[in-house]
Amino acid sequence: MEICRSIEECRAAIAALRGDGKRIGFVPTMGALHDGHMSLVKRAQDNAGAVAVSIFVNPTQFGDAADLDQYPRDEDRDLALLDQVGVDVVFLPDVDTMYPPGDETIVETTRLANMLHGKVRPGHFRGVTSVVNRLFNIVQPDTAVFGEKDYQQFVIIKKMVRDLHMPVQILGGPTLREADGLAMSSRNRRLTPEDRAAAVVLNRALDAAEARAGEPGATVEDIRKVIADTIASEPRADLRGLDTVAAETLDDLHGVLKEPLAIMISVQFSDILLIDQRVIQP
Repeated sequence: MEICRSIEECRAAIAALRGDGKRIGFVPTMGALHDGHMSLVKRAQDNAGAVAVSIFVNPTQFGDAADLDQYPRDEDRDLALLDQVGVDVVFLPDVDTMYPPGDETIVETTRLANMLHGKVRPGHFRGVTSVVNRLFNIVQPDTAVFGEKDYQQFVIIKKMVRDLHMPVQILGGPTLREADGLAMSSRNRRLTPEDRAAAVVLNRALDAAEARAGEPGATVEDIRKVIADTIASEPRADLRGLDTVAAETLDDLHGVLKEPLAIMISVQFSDILLIDQRVIQP
């Protein structure tokens, strides 16, 4: 496994793999890796001859400086995990590498980035698309894998690639869950024991929504109510966002469920915001 900290080193490593006739799969991460990340690496390996992973805690997608400072970092552990699963290249840039002094260029999906969860975290998705665009320019992968847990982000990345005519195939990785149903996330380790126990309410709410959707004549409004009621039943949980939209376009849906529905929820536990999602078929 080759570890690269500069753009020049990363491009040289990728060029060597391409020289061997290999397609490049790419998994962008912010480190603090867990089994969910490893499942994305596996998906990339299944679809490409070589895999590159980036580890970069991107400051432009954090609205709160304290949240950025507290984001978990464990480079040695991350590198050991990636080496164990056979990753070919790891790109570990610093902030000045990704955002050179005087940098002023952004990339933004103007509608998708400023709706739904984008209202809860203004500027977040602009930071995501700006850094992913840079990473794609550096790594130049054939395919890239993103987790579907952040469903809005997944749709936004696909939109950016389409709009900018990027020759990158975007693949989704299903949400991996802990044994009690909580979606795997680097933020989970920052929860207090009490909040960790309470956080399973996100998955419970999605289960209740799916059950309600299976009933004859179920409406989107019915589904929203059962989610809100389930979250409200947990006193440690503060529902910050509940979006029920068309799975492909993220347009609002109303009335009787007739097409695939993407549900995205954002729930605050003390100072930690957790997200979860599910796509429900009518």
